[in-house]
Amino acid sequence: MRAVVSFSDRRGRMTEGQQHAWHRWWPEYGRDLDELPDALDADGWFGRRAPLLVEIGSGMGESTAAMAAAAPEINYLAVEVYQPGLAQLLMRIHEQGLTNLRLVRGDAVRLLRERITPGSLHGLRVFFPDPWPKRKHHKRRIVQPDFAALAASRLQPGGTLHLATDWQHYADHMRKVCDAEPALLGGPVDRPAWRPLTKFEQRAREEGRTVTDLMYNALAPTGCARETPPPPSPRTAP
Repeated sequence: MRAVVSFSDRRGRMTEGQQHAWHRWWPEYGRDLDELPDALDADGWFGRRAPLLVEIGSGMGESTAAMAAAAPEINYLAVEVYQPGLAQLLMRIHEQGLTNLRLVRGDAVRLLRERITPGSLHGLRVFFPDPWPKRKHHKRRIVQPDFAALAASRLQPGGTLHLATDWQHYADHMRKVCDAEPALLGGPVDRPAWRPLTKFEQRAREEGRTVTDLMYNALAPTGCARETPPPPSPRTAP
């Protein structure tokens, strides 16, 4: 059976500038999912050893570039399927001189399941994923029990899963799913000051939709000696 995915694979037309960026910088900063080795060697790709953070759904890359620039000590990996958005992010990488940002084009769930080593992520971010508001499409939402378990398994103990949405029904669903995952501990937090306010989020506010941030810590596997991590601070970037 064909797997249910949480995204629409929109190709889209690139501008002349985006096309130039794609041909010039994609070989250096980007990879298609199927080009990656079975176990991603992030340290080798980034050319240094540093905590690895994955963002699912970078869109046009404005906030992604800003967050990567604000945390140069982090190896920041953005996963997206929309080629013009990735090309736009390549332009931002070049314009801002970012050295800690790499891009993957493909299914983020497959990336986590097939390429990311268990316990290797410092953080995982899913900001404003497609809410699939129609009831018949709810099965396409990325945050499901299987995803929560997969995310928890890829995070190192104490690593953070950070979710944000402007759809209250989806926020309630996210919280229910993550609260039920025994390897995650956390809940709602105030909007972190370090998360850029995008035009998309500003429009949601103007339309009266509440933005919800949820942050969870990954617990150590059962049987490992550990202390339960404290609730994540809303004022500090994970």
